[in-house]
Amino acid sequence: MAAQPGPAPAAAALPPDLPMRYTWLYLALLLSLLLLACKQPSDTAYNLMLRQLYNHRVDTISAAQVQQKLELGIAPLLLDTRSKSEYQVSHLPGARYVGYADFDLSDLKDVPSDTALVVYCAVGYRSEKIGEQLQAAGYTNVQNLHGGLFEWMNEGLPVYDSLGQTEKVHAYTRIWGIWLSKGDKVYD
Repeated sequence: MAAQPGPAPAAAALPPDLPMRYTWLYLALLLSLLLLACKQPSDTAYNLMLRQLYNHRVDTISAAQVQQKLELGIAPLLLDTRSKSEYQVSHLPGARYVGYADFDLSDLKDVPSDTALVVYCAVGYRSEKIGEQLQAAGYTNVQNLHGGLFEWMNEGLPVYDSLGQTEKVHAYTRIWGIWLSKGDKVYD
């Protein structure tokens, strides 16, 4: 008697316990690689990537809204959550370095909990994480710069280094750098 053929092997699938967030992050990175090959990322693709990257626990504010507040003299405290080397290449006007990997809440003990804070990094992912920590610590007016420093620069807004205004921007990595369409990209 011939052996009955078993069911066809199933195609490889993602483990059922893989959080959907990681699936979206994988898809966003895949989209980034595809756009890198084309060298023409669009605003739509950037916003789609950001929507999937953010967990939306910290309110966002646009670059134009922050710039308007700066011009009106009602500037929030800008907190740069990138690495020190990224900050040294360029940062927003008047920004205070707080870092990401080395973030220490005690560095903000001089800041009242109701102070308007805007956190930012390259695209807004790391800054959102710091924003969550600030909220958990009792800060009540925390916003994340939507699109981060890349969006700020892509909108033609000024960035500064220790010598004054500059066109240089730390692009984090070459993969993430595809989202930066203006300025002079710098890599470590």
